Amino acid sequence: MSEILVQLKDAVIMQKDKPVLSGVNLEVKRGDFYYLIGSTGSGKSSLLKTLYGELPFTKGKGIVVDFNLRKLKTKQIPYLRRKLGIVFQDFQLLTDRNVYDNLLFVLRATGWKDKLRMRQRIEYVLEQVGMLEKIYGFPYQLSGGEQQRVAIARALLNDPELILADEPTGNLDPETSNDIMKVLTELNKKGQTVIMATHDYALIYQYPSDTFKCEAGKLFEVEFEINE
Repeated sequence: MSEILVQLKDAVIMQKDKPVLSGVNLEVKRGDFYYLIGSTGSGKSSLLKTLYGELPFTKGKGIVVDFNLRKLKTKQIPYLRRKLGIVFQDFQLLTDRNVYDNLLFVLRATGWKDKLRMRQRIEYVLEQVGMLEKIYGFPYQLSGGEQQRVAIARALLNDPELILADEPTGNLDPETSNDIMKVLTELNKKGQTVIMATHDYALIYQYPSDTFKCEAGKLFEVEFEINE
């Protein structure tokens, strides 16, 4: 497996048929943790959507987990996404199913057949995020933080090479946001690669890592002064 999971060179990121970022250069290696920051509409989400094939990639070089974005065909997008774990701001859990059945739905949709292996995998990822005891809980019975933990577990089901998290703490209070960051940083310490879009600078100060900013149509690295 390649150590470089994302490579963008002179890339143009489109949003509604208009360029929102241009001249984008980004290289993400296995085990990295990158923040993406910037104001609303600056291109953070568009960049992530481009990486998982939601938006077309037409200019520059773009490689994501060995998929060439310039040559990506519609029928290949599901295979790209199986190598990615995608976490959204609004959880996107199926409200009529409990936690176990939410995760089972994903495994079945991605080709898993063996019932024992599916159960073992579900229990494993829930344990990773501290939610095994809520395996039969329904989304309405869970707090926002618990629902996001389940969403992260769902993202881990197919052992992704890269997690893309789009404002995963955006709907959460500061204490719960901190709990979610502990989960993500612990996963990173175990070798998981993460790109996380956020507007919460307090989290970056508390959990410092490499940070890129989208601003004025450009993507550039920024540094935060961390007070020890």
